[in-house]
Amino acid sequence: MSQSDTYKAAGFGVSVPRGTIPGIVIVDFSYGFTDLQYPTASDAAAQMARTKEICDAARTKGFPVIFTTIAYHPGELEKLPWLKKATGMRALLEGTRLVKIDAATGIQPEDAIVTKKGASSFFGSTLNALLTGAGVDTVVVTGATTSGCVRATVVDAVQSGYNVLIPRDCCADRAEAPHEANLYDMDQKYGDVTDSADILSWIESL
Repeated sequence: MSQSDTYKAAGFGVSVPRGTIPGIVIVDFSYGFTDLQYPTASDAAAQMARTKEICDAARTKGFPVIFTTIAYHPGELEKLPWLKKATGMRALLEGTRLVKIDAATGIQPEDAIVTKKGASSFFGSTLNALLTGAGVDTVVVTGATTSGCVRATVVDAVQSGYNVLIPRDCCADRAEAPHEANLYDMDQKYGDVTDSADILSWIESL
């Protein structure tokens, strides 16, 4: 039995329904993850360009666009277990350029920015309140990295009651293998992996 047949037989990979009020969540397209002068970054130029198109379309329709960034206070560095495992994250300090959203995303003053301390954009943040307050029923997740914070956000999004869409050409990672593996797994279990053209067409139809 092929891999796809195995998942299908187990009841995975069914397409999710799409609602009428999308919310765009852009995960950690901050300079610490997009500017290659920093060791935590990956090349996300193309992915940010595609994400910008989705954000522009969503704003035109009045749908919320929410960015997330990881930022730590110096007093947190010795206390958070994740920073003992992923020590490169310790450089993401409040007030530094690394935690600012990359201007290439086309971020606008009216866009919300959620600050987080871990992988998921939902955990310990205001994201769910912002989405609920806007009446969002379907979350489009883009950003970096696919295998880390994007995946964690997608899992928490579906567990929070949202239908989830993931445009693959809007997600970046440091290596191709974890990028592809996690896109496959998310598509089977948590949301629909699609592309920016499909998302743009859907938003325009609303």
